[in-house]
Amino acid sequence: MKTAVITDSNSGIKKQEAKELGIFLIPMPVIIDGTVRYEETDLTQEEFYQSLTNGKSVTTSQPSPGDVMDLWDRVLAQGYDCLVYIPMSSGLSQSCHTALALSEDYGGKVQVVDNHRISVTMRESVLEAKQMAGQGASALEIKERLEASAYQSTIYLAVDTLEFLLKGGRITPAAAALGTVLNIKPILSIQGERLDAFAKVRGMKKSKKKIIEALKDDLSNRFHNPDMEKVRIGAAGSHLAEEEALDWKRTLEEAFPGAYVYYDPLSLSIGCHTGPGAFGVGMSILS
Repeated sequence: MKTAVITDSNSGIKKQEAKELGIFLIPMPVIIDGTVRYEETDLTQEEFYQSLTNGKSVTTSQPSPGDVMDLWDRVLAQGYDCLVYIPMSSGLSQSCHTALALSEDYGGKVQVVDNHRISVTMRESVLEAKQMAGQGASALEIKERLEASAYQSTIYLAVDTLEFLLKGGRITPAAAALGTVLNIKPILSIQGERLDAFAKVRGMKKSKKKIIEALKDDLSNRFHNPDMEKVRIGAAGSHLAEEEALDWKRTLEEAFPGAYVYYDPLSLSIGCHTGPGAFGVGMSILS
């Protein structure tokens, strides 16, 4: 089978990297003061965070059905037998449900994966899909594999400011005010379906320590102490300085010897809720 792999920019995969990997990429739309912009097409991370912190109205949206189907049609017209589409988790956006409905018109040639991932863990799913496609796997075989291993991943985020969680309605004004005074940094988690509160810690240094403790607990209790060569750890952050990003990556490398650790900026869909200065990490266990 000649199988194409398509994902969206929530995976953290950039346009040039997608081209080098042979992956097709849909940019996620961002609405700034009523104008639709597209991640990495006409909107940089720098401009996005400037808009976010300068009081502009910034929201994210799912790709339009027309844009999704146009790309599917163009890809199939290039001679692919089928394609697998990997959007962000259905628990975090309607884009997956929309794509599943659209795929019903393609007679099985389009398979939409709902493996409940985003950002660096979603990236690992895309890379696994591409590897399987290179070995001749069909879109359906790839979908079944990725959905079977969906929960072999975990994400934690430490938020530097409560401002954007307040704007998104995830905390009350009173909680935001108290948290700011006490220097409380909420830690959020994504364990598949949802973005949930995990812990509240005073200061970012303690937050990072708490995240590492949570990851170690997941390794032991959720993932049952896997071979560290199968562990992929994506250090992540929202609009971090280069040295901050490198230091976070080094910290995780020291905490998890033997694992493959890399750094990737958070997608704008997550950054819209965390604001700048957030530190995150995603851990995935290879099949």
